[in-house]
Amino acid sequence: MRRWSLAGQMLVLQLLVVAVTLAGATVAVSVLANQLVEAEAMASARAAAASVAASPDVQTALDDPSPTLRLQPFAERVRVDAGVDFVTIMKPDGTRYTHPNPAEIGRPFLGHIQPALEGRTFTEIYTGTLGPSVRAVAPVRAGERVRALVSAGIKVDRVSARMRGQLAWTGLIALLGLGLGAAGTWLVTARLRRQTHGLGPVELGRIHEHHDAVLHAVREGLLLVGRDGELTLCNDAARLLLDLPADAEGRHVAELGLAEVLSASEERIHLVGDRVLAVNSAASRLGTVVTVRDHTELQALAGQLDAERGFAESLRSAAHEAANRLHTVITLVELGRAEQAVAFGTAELRAAQELTDRVMGSVREPVLAALLLGKSAEAAERGSELVISQDSELDDELAELGLDARELVTIVGNLIDNAIDAASRVEVHLRGDSSGLVLRVADNGPGLTGADAFARGWTTKGDGHGLGLALVGQAVRRLGGTIEVDGSEFTVRLPVPEPAR
Repeated sequence: MRRWSLAGQMLVLQLLVVAVTLAGATVAVSVLANQLVEAEAMASARAAAASVAASPDVQTALDDPSPTLRLQPFAERVRVDAGVDFVTIMKPDGTRYTHPNPAEIGRPFLGHIQPALEGRTFTEIYTGTLGPSVRAVAPVRAGERVRALVSAGIKVDRVSARMRGQLAWTGLIALLGLGLGAAGTWLVTARLRRQTHGLGPVELGRIHEHHDAVLHAVREGLLLVGRDGELTLCNDAARLLLDLPADAEGRHVAELGLAEVLSASEERIHLVGDRVLAVNSAASRLGTVVTVRDHTELQALAGQLDAERGFAESLRSAAHEAANRLHTVITLVELGRAEQAVAFGTAELRAAQELTDRVMGSVREPVLAALLLGKSAEAAERGSELVISQDSELDDELAELGLDARELVTIVGNLIDNAIDAASRVEVHLRGDSSGLVLRVADNGPGLTGADAFARGWTTKGDGHGLGLALVGQAVRRLGGTIEVDGSEFTVRLPVPEPAR
């Protein structure tokens, strides 16, 4: 069986709330109206009784031998004029002088008269000859003596009739309010139905649970930035990759230091802390959706691949040059100049062997040695000279010391690449022992200044990449080292990590 939608449940609930509210208001108004009508009737009766008791005509008529003859017409006139149902004038003992029904004249008054005999005007509801009535009893004074009593009243039936009229209007207003409330509730629920697509609370709760599970389970960082620049949503991966605080949601991206990272409209690489992040932004109806992917490992592998590619390119170039030299030797032999061919081949072999011996003699770490050989060949092909300093000494115990060769390839390779691009002569110094590693790359180029050289985007080549030096700075920070720049000389100092306990 299909469950009620959230909009349908809201409609029923709101109608019940409106109905209960209006019912309560109607009851309260009815009680208040009844009290007001009853109080008005008592006030009318009291005013009529007090005015008759204070009339001089009553005092004069009481002196007659037969007061009824004058008091009965007077009481009836007052009854009609005041709009009450009876005006009874009586002796202090309760014997009636007047009554709307002449047959009741001379009979005892039905009701309480003691407070009036004591000189006080009072009101009460009492059942007399005309039925239940709201009545007032007032004394007729002659100095300090009470000569007679006056009672005026309105029948409860008349009060009830007026009350029923008030209730009819109250009910009509309540029905009108209920109709307006129902119409307003229907409009609200119709809008809610459109926004929730007719789903019920269970379905909405399940969708929220799925959304929350997916949002926090994906490895990519996901952020939603409002049109005002306020971060409205971020998942766990985004908090980890961007190092966001727990209260990041609800704060402006500029306050979080993410304005530059999140401003790009296309995918770009950014360095955030020790991470290489691919950040992509796309506009949406709610603002800007930003995805963040961790490219740290990929960038490190790309750096190693670049080194291997450079080494392979160097080997290709060396093979090409070797082929040229071999053709030269063969041609010299064919021309009968064997001695010159031997001399030429021996010189080339000696030069190549000297380069290899110099590199391998100074740098016995195989990965770095291969990198330096490749860079030497690359520099020679590009018209530059790569020199390994005479006092360089680096053994093959880097792995035992805890220095990652991959990180060193990133540092050395990018520094040499930048130096080759900027100068015609590059000198590399490498020296390591149990206390750490010192790496120095210097060239005869113009050099650079400023602490921003290791920020992403800084470049002197004008191509807008500027990632090499930033990757160097990042790798040095990961290894806990320092880097110094003095013009065209870069000095990197890397400590030996402490052994894990």
